[in-house]
Amino acid sequence: MSADNEALKNNISCASCGINSEDDDIKLKKCTACNLVRYCSITCQKNHRPQHKRACKKRAAELRDKILFQQPKSTHQGDCPICLLPLPHDLSKITLKSCCCKLICKGCVHANYLREEEEGIESTCPFCRRPVPKTAAESKLNRTKRIEKNDPAAMREEGARCCAEKDYAGALELWTKASKLGDADAHYQLSVMHCFDRSTVRDVKKELYHMEEAAIRGHQIARHNLGCHEGRNGRIERAMKHFIIAANLGDDLSMKKIKDGYVEGDVSKEDFAAVLRAHQASVDATKSSQREEAELAKQRGLSRIA
Repeated sequence: MSADNEALKNNISCASCGINSEDDDIKLKKCTACNLVRYCSITCQKNHRPQHKRACKKRAAELRDKILFQQPKSTHQGDCPICLLPLPHDLSKITLKSCCCKLICKGCVHANYLREEEEGIESTCPFCRRPVPKTAAESKLNRTKRIEKNDPAAMREEGARCCAEKDYAGALELWTKASKLGDADAHYQLSVMHCFDRSTVRDVKKELYHMEEAAIRGHQIARHNLGCHEGRNGRIERAMKHFIIAANLGDDLSMKKIKDGYVEGDVSKEDFAAVLRAHQASVDATKSSQREEAELAKQRGLSRIA
């Protein structure tokens, strides 16, 4: 029987008892791990598990790798909601506003500051135009309101505050909620937490799971860490795949790993050249005259942005 015919048979017949869904008008449920076979009942699935286990794990790993090694369109931070340019890779050039929990580049923050100074008006958020919180208590109250509205950014930020205060249980709870809402940085923080045994027993499996979930969503640091993990385990080809994806997103550490890989013969000349171009393009996309002006103002002490 050909592979296509075998696949068709698996889709219309129970893999355990062989009952045909077309003849017997029975709805079959597929194996959610591999999508290769279908079953008419949980009993049939359990009975067939010993025969199917190896093929299921292999196929599930292939499907996971297909998702894991896709090149994200951008980093997990996305674009500044005001100037619509990709947010800088340097986190010191980004600020999170507690009022609306939006990540904003400091170029836009500085431009807003200049506008307020010129017009002599009250300081407000560049995005939502609400008054800037004057105390830490006001900022916390804003985050609490955002958390009540299931804002993952607010959960992530409050989780970081809990962690700084060594309230690891609180951080774990908040980051877990944010990760379930698809927040990449929450997944990354959970991977770090499981790695360093904070508030929970170290769990390498969970550490890698959350690291992968963060990487899939464009978290370049998590992607770099996955490359290092694969490299330590001798899986150089997989490591270089991770470094290439992270370097394409603008990660400098991964670009250095690619250069080392090229010197050692683990990366081809063509791949190295392509990554160099993509890395530079990603870095250049985050630059603007407004952001450069903000950086100069910061260095001269002419701006109130931190």
